[in-house]
Amino acid sequence: MADRQNLDHRFLPVPGTAPAEWRVEQDLIGYQTALDFMEARAAAIRAGTAGELVWLVEHPPLYTAGTSARPEDLLEPDRFPVHAAGRGGEYTYHGPGQRVAYIMLDLKRRKEDVRLFVGALEEWIIGALARFNVKGERREDRVGVWVVRPERPPLPGGRPAEDKIAAIGIRLRKWVSFHGIAINVEPDLTHFAGIVPCGIAGHGVTSLVDLGLPVTMADLDVALKQSFEDVFGAAESVPRELSLRSA
Repeated sequence: MADRQNLDHRFLPVPGTAPAEWRVEQDLIGYQTALDFMEARAAAIRAGTAGELVWLVEHPPLYTAGTSARPEDLLEPDRFPVHAAGRGGEYTYHGPGQRVAYIMLDLKRRKEDVRLFVGALEEWIIGALARFNVKGERREDRVGVWVVRPERPPLPGGRPAEDKIAAIGIRLRKWVSFHGIAINVEPDLTHFAGIVPCGIAGHGVTSLVDLGLPVTMADLDVALKQSFEDVFGAAESVPRELSLRSA
């Protein structure tokens, strides 16, 4: 079986598929509000009454627990609200300064392959980071996107230190995806101390600003849309006034 490094990471739809809608929220979105919206939109996509959607949001500070979350990895249970997410994965933090991109795609119109889909999500992130000259890397033994930190002492065994810059957690229902990715632009990284992020100890967490890059959320949004179209095909921006309130 080929590793994720060597897969074809393009995840284009079949000809004739309408461009995915691309929505960007300007205000903080509560997690339960987001979850309810994703559930409803994914159901509409399955029913054929709505098109695919990429939804970019920020949340107030909170932790989410995926289906594999272990209680011992929630180190500070009273620090922020904790939400059962229903997605794959373990604990993660969401908050201001972190771009969350929820991706609702119909994989029946693309490829019915979860492994390829995860690889495509990683490629989307890696392509966006590359536009800021950041080398994001995937790892075969853990999902997400990582950056090597050569300025730091090496890990035990001599491997270079590395930090996680982006997380992935998805769910599929009848081959329609929801949940998605989270990229750290300028969140308060100390908030990750309340959990073992994604259940992976021994590695740190970083952000674009922590890497010394003066990147804004708007800058990242442009890069994300460009990279999305490279990997997943066309996306059409939806005016803000047509966003959550009219969905």
